[in-house]
Amino acid sequence: MRVAGREIRPFLFLLVLVPISIALRVFHAPAPWVFAASALAIVPLAGLMGEATERLSERLGAGVGGFLNATFGNAAELIIALMALRRGMTEVVKASLTGSIIGNTLLVLGAAFLAGGLRYPRQLFNAAAAGLGSTLLALSVIGLVVPALYHGFTRGGHGTLHPQELSLAIAVVLFVVYALSLVFSLRTHQHLFAGRVPGATGGGHAATAWNRRRAFATLLAATAVVAVESELLVGAVEATARQFGLTEVFVGVILVAIIGNAAEHSTAILVAMKNRMDLALNIAIGSSIQVALFIAPVLVFASYAFGRPMDLVFTPFEVLAVGMATLVLNLVAQDGESHWMEGVLLLAVYVIFGVAFYYLPA
Repeated sequence: MRVAGREIRPFLFLLVLVPISIALRVFHAPAPWVFAASALAIVPLAGLMGEATERLSERLGAGVGGFLNATFGNAAELIIALMALRRGMTEVVKASLTGSIIGNTLLVLGAAFLAGGLRYPRQLFNAAAAGLGSTLLALSVIGLVVPALYHGFTRGGHGTLHPQELSLAIAVVLFVVYALSLVFSLRTHQHLFAGRVPGATGGGHAATAWNRRRAFATLLAATAVVAVESELLVGAVEATARQFGLTEVFVGVILVAIIGNAAEHSTAILVAMKNRMDLALNIAIGSSIQVALFIAPVLVFASYAFGRPMDLVFTPFEVLAVGMATLVLNLVAQDGESHWMEGVLLLAVYVIFGVAFYYLPA
C-alpha cells in the first residue's frame, strides 16, 4: 500500500484488530480487552489519515490540508459526543471538549515540536497564522469563562437568563466567528496558511488529479472506520476507568480527548518530522479552534434537539487549564520558530495538568 507511506508500514498489521475489536464487542468481552483492541486499531488508521492529509496538502496547501485533517479527525469525536449527549452524559461531553483543546494545544503541538526538533535544530512557521489561531483560542476561553462567571454570580436566583439560554447565545456567536475564520483562512488570506513544502516537485495534471482522488478516498474511508473504532473504545472506556479507579473528569479530559484526536496526534508529528511545521501547526491549532468554535456550538444546538439542553458552564479548573494552555501557546508561537526544548516545555505543562486532573476529586 503505497499510500500508507514508509512511516506507518510497520503498523499496518494492526489493521487486523479492526474486526477483532468488533468481535470482542459483539461477544461481550471484558471492557479492558475491547478498549485495548480498539485503541491499537486506531493507530494504523490514524497513520493512513495522516499520509492522505499530507498528500492533499501538497496539492492544496497547508491551510486546506490542516483544515481537512482537523475536520475528518474531529468527525469521530463529534459522533462520539452526540451519542454520549443522547445518553445524558453531559459532563463527560463537556470534559472531552476542554480535554481536546488542552490536548491539541499542549500534547499534540508539544510532541510535534519535540519530534521535529530532534531532526532539525531550528524549524520555521508562519507567525501571523499561528497568532490568529491563538487569538481565536483566546476568544474560546472567553466563551468558557463568561457562562461560568454568570452561573457563579446568579447562583442565588437573581439572573434573568438561565445558563442554557446564555450558552445558546454564546454558541451562536462562536459559530459565526468560526464561519468567518474559514473565509479568512481559506479565501481572503489563504496565502498566510499556504505553508512550505520542502522538496516538493511538480507533476502532470492527470497524476495530480489521481493522487488527490486517492488521498481523499483514503481519508474518507479511514475516518469512517476510526469513527466505528472510537465508538467501541469510548463505550468501553468508562467500565475500564471504573475498574482502574479513574474519575469521570479524568476520563473525559484526558482519555477520551486523546483517543478522539488520535488522527491529529499522529499526523502533526509525522509532518513535523518532515520539517512541515506550517501544516503541523494548522492541524494542532486548527483542531483546537474547531472544537471550541464549531463542535461545542453544534453540541449545544443538538442538545436542544435531544431535549437535554447543555450549557457551557465548565468547572473552574477546566477554564483555568484552557486559559493557561492558550497563554502558553501565545508564548511559543509569537516568534515563528520552534525547537525540541519548546516541545518538552509544552509536554511538561500537559503532564502537570494530567496529574492535577487525575487527583481532582470526583
